[in-house]
Amino acid sequence: MSEQKPSKLSSLFKRLLKDRSGVAITELAYVFPIFMGFGMYGTETSYMAITNMKISQAALTLADNASRMGQTNDSTTLAPTITELDINNNFQGLGLQSNSVRLLQRGRVILSSLEVKNVTTGGTTVAQQFVRWRRCQGTRTSYTTIYNDDADSNGVTDTSFVGMGVGATKATATTGSAVMFVEIEYQYFPLFGDLFAKNRIMRSEAAYNIRDDRNLAAGVAPSSGVTASTC
Repeated sequence: MSEQKPSKLSSLFKRLLKDRSGVAITELAYVFPIFMGFGMYGTETSYMAITNMKISQAALTLADNASRMGQTNDSTTLAPTITELDINNNFQGLGLQSNSVRLLQRGRVILSSLEVKNVTTGGTTVAQQFVRWRRCQGTRTSYTTIYNDDADSNGVTDTSFVGMGVGATKATATTGSAVMFVEIEYQYFPLFGDLFAKNRIMRSEAAYNIRDDRNLAAGVAPSSGVTASTC
């Protein structure tokens, strides 16, 4: 009795069972979504951290630049007076610096001049902190400062205002000087929608003492043709 030859179909099936050339591709198909998910999550986390760092750096830069306003004034007899143009130039520079995160399109920047004046209450004179002027930029106009806005150059009515800054330690001005205090609130939009993170508000603050003499009593002088960045 002659031996029956295996059919072509059964031979092909046997060869497929022994073939291991596609194992790596199959394994990759299983693990690729997992690695892709980890990669996207890591990218989102890094982007969020970098954006937060840029917002913090923007606050520091604006406070530093604002503290130097008037340094180029060549007057040797009078302390320089800050103008609306000086402030707007600082805001414009901030917008260029932070254009990669569209700070002024997605956030609100508040610059305040924290100062001190002697106030007599009940026969006692104390050095009272107050905000002489405040200027703002950014489309997020719903955000307003979280700090006292009652005190101004015309008088101090809230003696509980002891300075600016989150936490127990406040930024305070000294007599004859001022602190440029910056608040930034920024609307963060994640890279991958709400897959790994939600839309959130990033907030940053910074403060610098002014570097040179400044005519503080004059506040901010108007500039011809310049619209003040009032809040």
